[in-house]
Amino acid sequence: MTSINTNSSAMAALQTLRNVNSNLTSTQTAVSTGLRISKASDNATYWSVATTMKSDVGALGAVSDALGLGAAKVDTAYTAMDSSISIVSQIKDKLVTAKEGSVDKTKVQAELSQLQSQLKSVAQSASFNGENWVAAASGGDASVVSSFVRDSSGGVSVSSATYTFNSGAKGNVLFGASGGSIDTTKGILGTVDASAGGYSVSSLDISSMTGGQIDSAMTMVETALSAMTSAAAQLGSLSSRIDLQTSFASSLSDAITSGVGKLVDANMEEESSKLSALQTQQQLAIQSLSIANSSSQGILSLFR
Repeated sequence: MTSINTNSSAMAALQTLRNVNSNLTSTQTAVSTGLRISKASDNATYWSVATTMKSDVGALGAVSDALGLGAAKVDTAYTAMDSSISIVSQIKDKLVTAKEGSVDKTKVQAELSQLQSQLKSVAQSASFNGENWVAAASGGDASVVSSFVRDSSGGVSVSSATYTFNSGAKGNVLFGASGGSIDTTKGILGTVDASAGGYSVSSLDISSMTGGQIDSAMTMVETALSAMTSAAAQLGSLSSRIDLQTSFASSLSDAITSGVGKLVDANMEEESSKLSALQTQQQLAIQSLSIANSSSQGILSLFR
């Protein structure tokens, strides 16, 4: 029986066309965006995980930038400390020279004064982004962002690596700092050594020293070299840790990005095949609907 009120064939063809169009829209979206899950309605669970992890990747990027800034600070401090070790080694050489009885100590002191001025210049210049790690107030610490952490409960935190200025008797700094200026009475090179006649490395004056006093000054300089070497070793270790963490942050970011891709990225080969098939199905559904609609037109011939 043919009915002019209800066309079951047309209704079936129309429903098929709707389904095909819906699937075609989803496939076209996947092809154009490269994502099979681009919004929460596609898959709420995977979308939520992917969105959170993408945010973490952004945080890791910020950590990498902070590590780069920290590395620059550490490298600046290490360069200054290494240069100062070389200068203090030259001071020790001059003291050895001054032990020779025929040497004019006044001329040796003139050379020492130039080296002492250079030490202060190095310490003053070793500043990066307003921070100076070799001329700092004792009691303070410097920190470098090292990692972004998300724990099992979903809580997040940022951890830091610390360099302590006041470690040891004279600290890990060449000079102290006060009110934004270098304090040449503190630090490894500024702290007075009573056994060396009340001098520090930066204020040492051998012009009128006896051989025994020069020996005491040499002991003071050697102690300073040991402290500076220890501080440089700590800076080197911190630099190595920053390099390792930078590499890890980059690898971790790549791993997370890859994991997110597995959750939400579209399989382009599969989507391409689906697109071709759905386009064909759409054409067939339109043709089927046209045939179903035209079948009712035959009834008109019965009334002629």
